[in-house]
Amino acid sequence: MNDLFIFAHLGFRHIMDINGSDHMLFILALVIRYMASDWKKILLLITSFTIGHSITLALSTLDWIYFPMYIIELLIPITILLTALSNLFVKDFSYAAKYHIIYYLALFFGLIHGLGFSNYLKSLLGKEESILLPLFSFNLGLELGQLLIVGCILVFAFLLVNRIKINRKSYIRIGSFITIGLSLIMIIDRIKPFLNK
Repeated sequence: MNDLFIFAHLGFRHIMDINGSDHMLFILALVIRYMASDWKKILLLITSFTIGHSITLALSTLDWIYFPMYIIELLIPITILLTALSNLFVKDFSYAAKYHIIYYLALFFGLIHGLGFSNYLKSLLGKEESILLPLFSFNLGLELGQLLIVGCILVFAFLLVNRIKINRKSYIRIGSFITIGLSLIMIIDRIKPFLNK
């Protein structure tokens, strides 16, 4: 039972680590277009992302799949960039379509983020005999951290849009442009090793 809390804590700490802000930035890019009243859509979105990263987190940790880490580290900010760019083309925030493309993006990009999470988890496992409990607990910690990040974004959105009365479209556009800028910095930073070869 102690392992459950240890690995859950490590998963929570990993996603909340400011030095690894790429996952936080991705969640921001995903959720910025929503308000708290859209909680059903957010739940579906986060579930899509969770399914994606849980699949590759498990497969990679069990060594059933392998991708070079330098490729994954480059792909993660690209997922942030593409998600933030998709926010700029939203015209109708009611999302009349039952399954908007953002849900599929969350699922697909979750697969990439899961590979990133697995690298950290594998470094923690050492000589664990069974990895199922650590894998489950680490993923649980990731989810708790993810929900906390989503909650903070929604509170921030509420304060800006409902209290300070910033136009919702402007809030989404400004937040997305900031996210695009930060993701481009990460991409340039992570592509430098390729250019120096």
